[in-house]
Amino acid sequence: MNVARKIIGLIVIIFFGLPTLFGIIWAVGMIRASVSPEFLSDLPQKIIADVPDKANEIFRDARDERFITDPNTRAWFDAVAKTGISPKELMEKTGLLEWMRGELSDSIEQLGLILRGERRPKPIVIDLQPLKSALLSPEMDRFLDEMLKNLPPCDEQGLKTWTEIAAQGRGHRELPACLPDPTIAKAVLINERTKVVSDIDNELELMSNVHDYPRFPFNISHAVTFAAYALFLIPAVFIFLGALVSASSPAGIFRWSGISVIVGSVPALILALAAKYFSFWLIKAGPFSWHGHWSSELAELAFDRMRWIPMRIVDQLFSPVVHVALIVGVVGIVLYALSFSVRDNVRKAPQPVSAPPAAPVK
Repeated sequence: MNVARKIIGLIVIIFFGLPTLFGIIWAVGMIRASVSPEFLSDLPQKIIADVPDKANEIFRDARDERFITDPNTRAWFDAVAKTGISPKELMEKTGLLEWMRGELSDSIEQLGLILRGERRPKPIVIDLQPLKSALLSPEMDRFLDEMLKNLPPCDEQGLKTWTEIAAQGRGHRELPACLPDPTIAKAVLINERTKVVSDIDNELELMSNVHDYPRFPFNISHAVTFAAYALFLIPAVFIFLGALVSASSPAGIFRWSGISVIVGSVPALILALAAKYFSFWLIKAGPFSWHGHWSSELAELAFDRMRWIPMRIVDQLFSPVVHVALIVGVVGIVLYALSFSVRDNVRKAPQPVSAPPAAPVK
């Protein structure tokens, strides 16, 4: 009978308790990551603050043969450098930098305040018209004119390529770093810029459909995370039922529960750590850094200078899963330790009452 009970308890724990515990550890960790103000608000603000200086670095290093071996690409960046205008200065002159530091940063900050429960939920919409206006501004036109003047004259092949691009569109062809007829070059660049601007939406919604929401007197991200933690009741019920069936004493129930919780948390912890550090490896030295497999040298240079962003995103995504798995593992250790302080009274079947001895016959 005891063997049968243990088998039934193991089946409940192994096939119901442990899989749900593993899945909910990951679910809660990902929910914590996805609703945290650090991920949705603080990180984007740091990226916005970092973009202008990183753009300067990218444009400077793109002229270096150590980073860009293609002479055509380096020639374009040489022409940009000869204008005497850095990307950061161009952003400032076109109003793009003011928009990034102003409306864009403020909107993201408002999102963080709402998530922290410090502001009433309200629609947050980022107006992208200033971005489109900056790309179409007279300052941008003057910059393009100066850049074209710094290009060397085209040879016959370069002129042919420019003419074909003007007539048929660029497609996947690279613009030659030479100056054909200025009218042709300006028309091609304006056409390319118009395509980029037309692909940009007029606005970006960060939060919508919240007109009737009351102001929450608490941190919304914490409230969502707390609700997610309530999901642990599901595996807890299965593990407790399995332990209750298998064990024959209170100490045994604690011991079975503690061991089951530990066993369920360890795979989740190992997988989260493996995913986190494998992603770090991919970002640092994996396929993202292999020449010619998926991107140009310029794209790789830009990725290298902004590498901290995907690494920070990976850390923000997987670290909460690691923390949740560690917390669950500690709970399992506590339960196992408590089993040694609980009375180990084994449940015994009731014994039949023996009849009193008969009185001797005189």
